[in-house]
Amino acid sequence: MIGNALIDTGAILALLDRTDRWHRVCAETFQQLHLPLVTSEAVLTELFHLVGDSRIEMEAAWKFLRSGALVMAAIEDSELPQLRELMSRYWDRPMDFADATLVHLARRESLPTIFTVDHADFETYRIEGRRRFRILPLTRP
Repeated sequence: MIGNALIDTGAILALLDRTDRWHRVCAETFQQLHLPLVTSEAVLTELFHLVGDSRIEMEAAWKFLRSGALVMAAIEDSELPQLRELMSRYWDRPMDFADATLVHLARRESLPTIFTVDHADFETYRIEGRRRFRILPLTRP
């Protein structure tokens, strides 16, 4: 897999929306990252759901996706039980499907760095049950 870090939905949204409170810190962090960033189909599904009915936001999301900044890692059908196990383990959070794909990809692709605005969840999640994520951006707005 080509990629140096994972990227979550919230970080993408913050990069695309200049009015987002996370925009400045995410834009600064993004400039420091080695591209491409790895994401999942579930994250992209969330992204396009959250940009909603705005054609401008949808086009901005597509432009970012096609810029080469992201690469989508496939999750095979045979890996779904591992996602279910993760979601069951973190039932008290609760872990959504998109987050489960990222935690799974972190283990599978040896990518402990995640670009996210969801610090609380990714500070809780562990890679292979014990290893912590390196969460970017380091500072919060």
